[in-house]
Amino acid sequence: MTDRSDSTGSATGARPRDLEHVQGAVLDGPDGPVTVEAPFQHADAPDPFERLWTPHRMVYVGGQDKPKDSSSSQCPFCAAPDREDEDALIVHRGEHAYVLMNLYPYNTGHLLVCPYRHVSDWTEASEGERVEIGRLTARAMEVVRAVCHPHGFNLGMNQGEVAGAGIAAHLHQHVVPRWTGDANFMPIIGRTKPVPQLLGDQRDVLAAAWDSAPTGLEADER
Repeated sequence: MTDRSDSTGSATGARPRDLEHVQGAVLDGPDGPVTVEAPFQHADAPDPFERLWTPHRMVYVGGQDKPKDSSSSQCPFCAAPDREDEDALIVHRGEHAYVLMNLYPYNTGHLLVCPYRHVSDWTEASEGERVEIGRLTARAMEVVRAVCHPHGFNLGMNQGEVAGAGIAAHLHQHVVPRWTGDANFMPIIGRTKPVPQLLGDQRDVLAAAWDSAPTGLEADER
């Protein structure tokens, strides 16, 4: 029997599963050798990524409600503190930063932690702003955990438009509660994100729980 293996150890006409996900591996294709440019790009390869599909956010991604420029006069995060908490969906005000609802939430209870000052980059934030943003982020998790009982959280800042920041000119930290199965049929196939509670009602409940919610992981034990 003739050995028809190439230098990668793959047999002609075969698609070895252990090489399909190795960048630079040479596989036999129908029209000749194929080099794997990036793993997990084959149609039949397993997808290692979990995706939280949010097609409802396209109204914002499309630019309809985005600021016209990066100035503080156009910035909704600069304008929000001048409004009533209920109108601006502010959950809590601190000394250097505040917490508000995301108008285009990835999930129920999606909060933003913003400095009052109009700065765009984490390196521009003062020591006081950094400390308070961290403290408010932790408290936001505790409050959402007590009220909404999520299975986990995504936390993060998108620095710059290329990184996905919707309002890149004003620093903001995302606090996104997650539930098992939250990337299901409705947002993926139905292109609908169920949000079972109005944002104003969510704000009221979270604001009311801000001072009374248990600290640490105590909320999960109740």
